[in-house]
Amino acid sequence: MVGPEKLEKILSRFTRVKIMVIGDIMFDRFIWGNVSRISPEAPVPVVVVNNEDFLLGGAANVVNNIHSLGGKVSLCGLVGDDEMGQKILNKLNEIGIETDGIFMEQGRQTTVKTRIIAHQQQIVRIDRETTSPPKAFTFGSLAKFLKKNIEDSDGIILSDYGKGLLTRELIRIAIQSAKGAKKFVLVDPKPKNFPFYRGATVVTPNTKEASEAFGVPITDEMTLKTVGEKLLKRLRCDALVITRGEEGMTVFEVNRDPYHVPTVAKEVYDVTGAGDTVVGTMSLALGTGASIKEAARLANYAAGIVVGKVGTATVHRDELIKVIQENH
Repeated sequence: MVGPEKLEKILSRFTRVKIMVIGDIMFDRFIWGNVSRISPEAPVPVVVVNNEDFLLGGAANVVNNIHSLGGKVSLCGLVGDDEMGQKILNKLNEIGIETDGIFMEQGRQTTVKTRIIAHQQQIVRIDRETTSPPKAFTFGSLAKFLKKNIEDSDGIILSDYGKGLLTRELIRIAIQSAKGAKKFVLVDPKPKNFPFYRGATVVTPNTKEASEAFGVPITDEMTLKTVGEKLLKRLRCDALVITRGEEGMTVFEVNRDPYHVPTVAKEVYDVTGAGDTVVGTMSLALGTGASIKEAARLANYAAGIVVGKVGTATVHRDELIKVIQENH
């Protein structure tokens, strides 16, 4: 068991850490309303809208989590040359995040996930997106920014939402550049790209992603152990962390027994963005020199907070300290 004093000491060092996030940038749009009747036109609820929110999503939400925990962060990614792309840039600038590494691509549609929520329940989600790889010129700009700025960071996060940015070549450049600069690479993965993450420091799939990547369903502790150990070996990474929702997370390291971190969530309202919180918190902890187990323990506390909030949420340092103290 990692003690609370040690965790709080790691947390106090977050302000010294700088992370570069490379990944799929998106907007999470939430439309909030009430339902009191069914439409006479079709058997669907009629939502009377009260308000709507635009929140940073995907890789931008990872950045927001790092920022809210006091860490320094830069973002490298892609948006469309449209209204939503400009809104994302404006929102990042508002909170003090530099946007030099974000490139607007002509003809591309910025990824927007619209969730319609009534009485705390999500009724439907509507997605707008372009999932094709970056154009050659844009790819060159992304790779150039990455190589030029990696020295200024303690580590990088690859936030892969499968929206086209993280191609095999860009992942290869990111991992090789990080290794050359002696920086860690933490990956929030997508199953189709698993072969390309080889050599990363830490990969953090959820149970479903790990099952799909290995081709074996995780149904119990035995299959969890099999899939975790085999994926760790296949990826040649230092650690594999399988996040398991209400069951917490399990850490696999080379030549060590699996290490389970039980959940601390009191109630689960919404898992939207929980993976972003996990990788953001874990990266800051690793940047302070913490061990994988210590980083996983802190990330688990952070995830326990964020799933208790509705919508794409972030965790603040004070909240994290409070939860650490309450659970020891």
